[in-house]
Amino acid sequence: MLVLNFSHPLTEAQKSQIQTLAGKAIEEVKTIAVQINQDEPLETQLIAIIDAAQLSSQEWQSLPLLINPPGYAPAAFVLLAMLHGRIGHFPALIRMRPKHDPITTFEVAEILNLQHIREQARQQR
Repeated sequence: MLVLNFSHPLTEAQKSQIQTLAGKAIEEVKTIAVQINQDEPLETQLIAIIDAAQLSSQEWQSLPLLINPPGYAPAAFVLLAMLHGRIGHFPALIRMRPKHDPITTFEVAEILNLQHIREQARQQR
């Protein structure tokens, strides 16, 4: 599986947690820098950020992808909309949470299959 990381670099412990929760080996992690300029349109910036992943149209549609979204909510929402357009369905996301230790560190809380969540929510219409 390919992890597209739009957040802080993943530690070896976090990668191990991801593999355990996903039940699949990580083939590659692509960490893509997300620096948002508040004076520029968000959509244009996210196009460039996603393009930095350097995936072909075929790869977007066929590779097993797992997304670690940026922490800035508006960027995460636009990223999700754009990924849905390129992939053809909602991707799975990594949810991180802080560990309650004297020094703040983060662990992988869960893998969220957004397509499955969407399908379940449609039953409530």
